[in-house]
Order: sequence, then C-alpha cells, then structure tokens
Amino acid sequence: MAGGRLVAEGRLSAGCFALGVSVTLVPGLSGIQSGFVTRALLGTYLAVINVLLLLLYRGLHYQVAVRACFLGFVCGCGLLLSFGGSSWQHFGWYLCSLSIFHYSEYLVTAVINPKSLSLDSFLLNHSVEYKLAAMSSWVEFTIEKLLFPGLKQITWLSFFGLLMVLVGELLRKAAMLTAGSNFNHIVQNEKAETHRLVTTGIYSWSRHPSYVGWFYWSIGTQIILCNPICVVGYTLASWRFFRERIEEEEMTLIQFFGEDYEHYKKRIPTRLPFIKGAKLEP
Repeated sequence: MAGGRLVAEGRLSAGCFALGVSVTLVPGLSGIQSGFVTRALLGTYLAVINVLLLLLYRGLHYQVAVRACFLGFVCGCGLLLSFGGSSWQHFGWYLCSLSIFHYSEYLVTAVINPKSLSLDSFLLNHSVEYKLAAMSSWVEFTIEKLLFPGLKQITWLSFFGLLMVLVGELLRKAAMLTAGSNFNHIVQNEKAETHRLVTTGIYSWSRHPSYVGWFYWSIGTQIILCNPICVVGYTLASWRFFRERIEEEEMTLIQFFGEDYEHYKKRIPTRLPFIKGAKLEP
C-alpha cells in the first residue's frame, strides 16, 4: 500500500514539478523582464497548465499536482531570472532555493515515510508566522532595491548565502534520509513499534541535523537577498523556534528511549548555537 502510494504520488509530483519548470521553454521569456508581455505570457502559461491538470486529475491527485506544478513554475521563473541577465538575478537564486526546498520536502517524505505523506508535507502551510516572515523578506527586498539598488548587487555576499542554503539543504535531506521512517514533520507524542533511536550517520555529528540544516538554510535565503533586517529577524526567530522545538521534542524522546537517549544527548551536541536541548534531571 505505502509503496504503491509512493509510486502514484511521488511520480505524479515529480512529473508536475518538471511541467512547472518547463516555463523556461516558453518563447519570449529567455530574458525575463517586468512588463505587460511578460506578465501575459506567464499568466497564460499558468492558466493553460492548470486547465490541463484539471482535465487529468481529480481529488487528492489534483491537489498534489497543482502544488508540485506551482513550485516547479516558481523554480522555472527563478532560473529565468538567474540566467537572463536581469538585475533580479539574486532574487532568482532565492526563488529556486525556496521552491526546491518545499518540493523536496514532499518528495523525500514520499521516499522515506510514505505512510506519513500528506499535502502538509510540502510545508506550504507551515504556520502564519512562516508566511509573514516570507512576505516580509519580499517587501524588504523590493523596497531596498528601489531605494538602494546597489545593496542588492553584492554578488559575493549573495553567493555566500547560496552556499549556506545548499549546505543547509544537504544537511536536512541527509538527516531525513538517514532517519528514514522515523522522520516526521510533526513531533510524535506516542511511540510506535517501528520507532528507533537513530545515532548513526549525520546523527553521530548532531542530535538534530534537520533543524541545523533548516536554521542555516533560512538565514542563507536572506543573505542571498542581501536583506539586513530580515537576516537579523530570521536569525532570532529561527533560533527561538528551534530552541523551543528541540526542548519539546527531547522531552518526548527521553520518554520514548530513556537512558539510551540521555547517554546520546550527553555525547552529541545539537550543533545549533547556544541551544543545549532539554535539561536532564540530576
């Protein structure tokens, strides 16, 4: 059953993501710029592929298809901006980073833990705070680009942010693949029979490598955009979120695995700055 679901939804999402990316093949968009013609071409392309998806799929499959296709479309627009000689090149890097992160969360979940796979695995509706943070970064980038255009053309700084994004993404996906079916986007309150304590691979370096990856990925996206306000804001907000999340999760893990987790916790750090996790009772 789970394997069949992986084939049906994993392959469906991959095909639809590729369909979205194919916006790069639309004639007239190779040097994407703002303007009526560009907006008309992009709007027409979105309308056509949405009609196609409506004709091909129903129910859950349509919901998966439209999300994957939209993320592919965003990635395709990012590629056009990145390689089209536009002054929005770094924003294109950001769009690619954002769309690939959200799509890969779904795809990797389909591979490692199809039983937990749902539309929420795209993490598109993560939280209101997450959406507000994303919108605030777009607003800051746009305003600063209008007022201080030179600030958005610091290529070496944006490239450093891109490296942070890549490293963070690799860390997170390595953690998901290593944990396998033990990984879940939702903190589990009850121990299943299949749950086991993973301490090998990337988990022998960090107790929470997926959070370490996400932490540096999120900060890296703002460095790509050269957003000084959001770099500070994302750092503080992400640090607070992961501090609280790790404390909550480790209390559960201590209940699940007892002394085994306590010994593991003493040996392996979180690798997040100034976050030590749940306090052990003396």
